[in-house]
Amino acid sequence: MGRLSSFGQHLYTGRVSVDFVGRRRLWYAISVVILLASTLGFVVQGFNLGIEFKGGVELTAKVQQADTATADRLTRAIDEAGVPEAGDPIVTTSGQDTIRIDVRALTQDQTATLEKALTDAGATEVSQNLIGPSWGKQVASKALTGLLVFLVVVVVFIAAYFRDWRMSLAAVVALAHDVLITAGVYAWSGFEVTPATVTGFLTILGYSLYDTVVVYDKVRENTHGVLASNRRTYAEQANLAVNQTLVRSINTSVTALLPVLALLVVGVGVLGSGPLKDLALALFIGMAAGTYSSICIATPLAVQLRERDPAVKAHTKRVLARRAKDAQVAAEQAAADDADPVAAGEQGAAVRGPGERRQPSRPPRSARKGGTGSSGR
Repeated sequence: MGRLSSFGQHLYTGRVSVDFVGRRRLWYAISVVILLASTLGFVVQGFNLGIEFKGGVELTAKVQQADTATADRLTRAIDEAGVPEAGDPIVTTSGQDTIRIDVRALTQDQTATLEKALTDAGATEVSQNLIGPSWGKQVASKALTGLLVFLVVVVVFIAAYFRDWRMSLAAVVALAHDVLITAGVYAWSGFEVTPATVTGFLTILGYSLYDTVVVYDKVRENTHGVLASNRRTYAEQANLAVNQTLVRSINTSVTALLPVLALLVVGVGVLGSGPLKDLALALFIGMAAGTYSSICIATPLAVQLRERDPAVKAHTKRVLARRAKDAQVAAEQAAADDADPVAAGEQGAAVRGPGERRQPSRPPRSARKGGTGSSGR
C-alpha cells in the first residue's frame, strides 16, 4: 500500500507520468480493433434474444432438487415429447427446487403435452407463462427513447458546465464505445438478451459519464490560464489531469466492480439464468469499458479537438519553440565547458558575483612555516 500511495503521489505531482494524451493513436487503435471484433460478432453470431423479444412459452417446473441431473432429465423429456415445434429448449435452474424451461411459441395442446412430459419426468408442479414478442419490443422501444433523451441531456449538460462542445462530443463517443463493446461481448458469448440486459446497458451509460466528468473537471482546473504561460502545452496539462485522477478512477472502478462481480457469480453459479445474471453481466463489462474510455478515449479525443483551436495551436508552437531554444543554449554551454575547462573556470569565476563566498586556499604542507618538509630541517 505504501508503494501504491507513493506511486499515486508521484502521478499527482507529475514526477511519474503515463502519456495517455500523447499516445492517443495507440488507444484509438486498440479500441478500433475491439469495436471491429464486436461488429463482427453482430454479423456472425447476432444476438441471442430472449423469449421476451421473440415470443414463446416459459414452463416453470417444481422439482425435489434443482441440479444438473434433474435439468438433463427434463431436457430429455422435452425432446422425447414429440413436439418438434418447441425447438431447442433453454433449461436453467432457478433456486433450489425450480427449473425454468423456455421454448418457442406453441399451441395450447402442444404446451399441455410438454407439461405432461415434465410431470412424468419427476416434476411435482408445472406452470406456464405465455410471453409475446410485443412486450420485449415495447421495452426496447422505450429504452431507445430513454437513450436518445439521455444523450441530448448529456450533450447540453457537458457543453454548459465545461463551456466546451468538444468535450460533449468526446463524451458521447466514449459512451457509444462502451455500449458497442458490451453488446459485442453479448453477441460473441451467446448470453441471452433480455429486458434486464437493456436496463444494464442504460445503467452503464450513467457510470461511464460519471467517470468521464470527473476527469474533465480536473482537466478544466489544470488548463485554466494555460495559454498565458509558456511552461506546458494544453495537451501536457490535460495529460497531467488524467494522471492525477488515474488512481482515483482505478479505485472507484475496483470498488464498483467487486460487488457487481459478486452479483454475477451468484446469478450464474447459484440462481442460474435470470434477470440478476443479465443485469450483472452488462454492468460488469460496461463499467470496465467505461473506465478505459474515460481515460484513454474521452480525454485524448477532447484534447485532440481542442488542439485545432488556433489559439491553442499557436500556444503549443510557442512553448515548443521556447523549449527547443533553451535546450540549444544548454547544449552550447555544455560544449563550451568540455572544449576549454580553464576558460570555463575563469568564466565561472568572472561571472561569480562579489558577494558570493570564496573557498579559502591553503598552501601545500612543504611550503608552510614549521612544516615537516626538508626545507624546515
